[in-house]
Amino acid sequence: MANLNKAFVARLAGLPVIGPDGDDIGRIRDVVVTMRSGTRPPRVIGLVVELPTRRRIFVPMLRVAAIDPRSVSLVSGTINLHRFQSRPGENLVLGSLVDSTIGVEVEQSTPGVNPAPVTERHRVVDVEIERQRSRDWLVSRVATRVRRGRTPLARRGAVSIHPWNRTRGLDDSAIGAPDHGAESLVEQYADLRPADVAIALRELPEVRRLEVARTLDDERLADVLQELPHDEQTEIVTRLELERATDVLEAMDPEDVADLLGELPEKDAESFLERMHPEDSAPVRRLLTFDADTAGGLMTPEPIILSPQTTVAEALAHCRNPDLSPAVASLVFVVRPPTATPTGQYLGCVHIQALLRELPSMMVAETLDTSLSSLRPSDSVDAVTRFFATYNLVCGPVVDDAGHLLGAVAVDDLLDHLLPEDWRDLDLHDEREKSRS
Repeated sequence: MANLNKAFVARLAGLPVIGPDGDDIGRIRDVVVTMRSGTRPPRVIGLVVELPTRRRIFVPMLRVAAIDPRSVSLVSGTINLHRFQSRPGENLVLGSLVDSTIGVEVEQSTPGVNPAPVTERHRVVDVEIERQRSRDWLVSRVATRVRRGRTPLARRGAVSIHPWNRTRGLDDSAIGAPDHGAESLVEQYADLRPADVAIALRELPEVRRLEVARTLDDERLADVLQELPHDEQTEIVTRLELERATDVLEAMDPEDVADLLGELPEKDAESFLERMHPEDSAPVRRLLTFDADTAGGLMTPEPIILSPQTTVAEALAHCRNPDLSPAVASLVFVVRPPTATPTGQYLGCVHIQALLRELPSMMVAETLDTSLSSLRPSDSVDAVTRFFATYNLVCGPVVDDAGHLLGAVAVDDLLDHLLPEDWRDLDLHDEREKSRS
């Protein structure tokens, strides 16, 4: 198949990257360029390639042997498998340039008057890169459309393609401008898991990251925030409009809100709590009374809690709730009314495997496990860890001295606490290499 000497970046996104031995290394997710002074076109310095492990790495353009409509081939040599991080002066085409608002010089002629260039306000929709005789790749043309309004729902004009030297204002200052949209990136993230979106967000420039956060809807942003380190959560939440930030906090899990607010000054945390709906703020306030290094600080106040008269069929329907993590959905807790935490008397629990073995019409009270020990809210992280190891569970009840269920600790929350604070930054490949040496 013929090699391409020019290509639009949006069409490259998703193409497989083939190593010199024919192995499929990963998929192209973006192109990295450096801006240059004057009207000189930006230079393409490399590709962002996503490996099967979801980690994104940088592949220099000098390593690219050929680009064809179906794949990108690399020449032999070593590849740096460290996670990609944008450096000062570097810009991602899809992550930064696309959606930028720029000026485009177009010629408009009036009968009897010499043609005069007029600068129109356009929004970038794609960027073309072209290979030079020197083997360098440069940005050659920009695909744009006239922006008819300032909102995402505004009527859009037709796409037009312009040489780079006809564009004005597509530089670092324009890329970070407040009018720089993020709709295209949000569309790219639509099929990704929240954890993968969080990884992608962390690779974006700070201004761009906030733009994407503002473009995501409340539920989606809440899910993504829960996958970010606490300091980056607070950075985004505190820079959102107060009303929007409150809506996002209400969409998050109470334990994650408590962790986030625990990083803020007490006055700021109280300001958010006062604006939240009482039904959402009440469990967060209870969690904030516990030390973060205890079962009470780790627990979720919203596990599956049912009354003794609930049928097995109803219990399984609760376990199927897609908003619950697999760990929380693995165990059903049975209590006397009220079933909202802190509940009435805690009676016992039923594992999902036990529910699957029983008749759908049977009541959960008939299948209770009353022998399983429970955690106390003051139990240390070590005690919680030993509890999971002893009983081979991924979720455990937290009960107070009066026998009321306060919540449940899930193993994913425990792992977040046990791992180093920078565990999201650690390179899995490097860790594996260390373990082999």
